[in-house]
Amino acid sequence: MKQPLGVILAGGQATRMGGGDKGLLPLGDSTILGHVMARLEPQVAGLALNANGDATRFASLGLPVLPDSVSGFAGPLSGVLAGLDWAAEEGADHIVTAAADTPFFPCDLVPQLMLAAEGTAHGLALAASPGGRQPTFGLWPTALRDDLRAALLGGLRKVVLWTSQHDAGTAAFPDDAAFFNVNTPDDLASARAML
Repeated sequence: MKQPLGVILAGGQATRMGGGDKGLLPLGDSTILGHVMARLEPQVAGLALNANGDATRFASLGLPVLPDSVSGFAGPLSGVLAGLDWAAEEGADHIVTAAADTPFFPCDLVPQLMLAAEGTAHGLALAASPGGRQPTFGLWPTALRDDLRAALLGGLRKVVLWTSQHDAGTAAFPDDAAFFNVNTPDDLASARAML
């Protein structure tokens, strides 16, 4: 399997944070999104951002901005689909996704997902930690994008339901803290303390 492309999922509405782009909030000498980019970029062959609305607000990042192709905030699977369509145009076989609000995810995310996908029917894998599956952290094959599109258009929204139908592998990580995500102002304070 060749090195996948990376897609950062930032397509949510951030309602618990009062709206806006959580990823652009300051964290240390960067932003939450800056930390996510710094962790994912060395692990992938190229990087894009899944986000909806005016793409120019991310212009300083220098990344392609991919809006959801399924309307109505269909959840993270819609962002995965946008990433798969972009990756297929780029000639890539897989993408790896990471959430834009999770600045401490493992630095070996991609190799562990690739190992977990070996021997599966489609080369599909999700991350997990002791607290459960981490459905926004996955390795996704472009070959399944039309299947995913049909599922989304049919109303499916749950990542785990779709991935279970396709023999997804699991990359188990030992630390829940690695997948700490910033949803509220209190979480942001915690992230600053963790940093």
